[in-house]
Amino acid sequence: MWSVYVLEHSITHEAYIGVTNNIVRRLYEHNNFGKKFTTRRQGEWILIYAETYRSKDDAVQREKKLKSHGTAKHALYKRIERSWLEPKIGAGCNKSISGDCLPKTQLPANSQEDV
Repeated sequence: MWSVYVLEHSITHEAYIGVTNNIVRRLYEHNNFGKKFTTRRQGEWILIYAETYRSKDDAVQREKKLKSHGTAKHALYKRIERSWLEPKIGAGCNKSISGDCLPKTQLPANSQEDV
């Protein structure tokens, strides 16, 4: 099985999209082996989202589509907007409406959302 995954860094809140046939190993590598695009001195990469495919070709094609910064990536980010560690800059913001760009309200640490 092949997985296309989205990671978010716990400090910088950067997103990373990748593909792998072993998501547990790959997450460990991102956090411990200092790859060029994911090297950070502090913090860790956290799995935010994953899709699973039987075909490597399908997974690689989906990863390329998401990395192209087109509508597929924006649609995915919109679908998983509540999964991010911190709201993305401008999420829910309409610059044409004055005062509409306030930060999103965070739930208290001890509250629970309905599942």
